[in-house]
Formats: sequence, structure tokens, C-alpha cells
Amino acid sequence: MSQDLVIQVFRDCLKTALLVSAPLLCAAILVGLAVSIFQAATQIHEMSLSFVPKILAIIACLMILSPWMLSVLMAYTTEIISNIPVYVR
Repeated sequence: MSQDLVIQVFRDCLKTALLVSAPLLCAAILVGLAVSIFQAATQIHEMSLSFVPKILAIIACLMILSPWMLSVLMAYTTEIISNIPVYVR
């Protein structure tokens, strides 16, 4: 297995991981920003107020996007498994 092949596999792995995790991270960031603006405007600084909406947003995103995430991960896994003879060479 050459160095270029290892770099390509690692690059594909990172790209897939970022592609799958990006919607969840963006949802958590947007909800966190909205909650912090709300907390700054109302001066309510409750810890659960910042934690619970983020968890609910992530759960909602997982429920909506899990089929897409699963298909992306299955495509990546299929590609890795089908290229095992190339990696062994």
C-alpha cells in the first residue's frame, strides 16, 4: 500500500465524517446561538435552558437525517470493502 493510497483513504474517511456530522453540528450551533441571544435578552442564565434545546435539536436532526447518514456511511463502507484487494497489493 503506497503512501498516496493511504492519504487518499484517510482523506475520504475525514470527508465522510465531516459530511455526516456537519448537519448535527450546524443545528447545535444555530440552536445554541438562538438560546444565548434569548438568555442575553432576558437575563435568564439557567444551565438546562442551554442544554435541553440543543439535545432536542440534535435528536430531531437524527430522526430526519438518519436515512441519509446511513446511506452515506454504507456507501463509504462498501467502497472500502470492495477496494480491499487494491489496498493489500
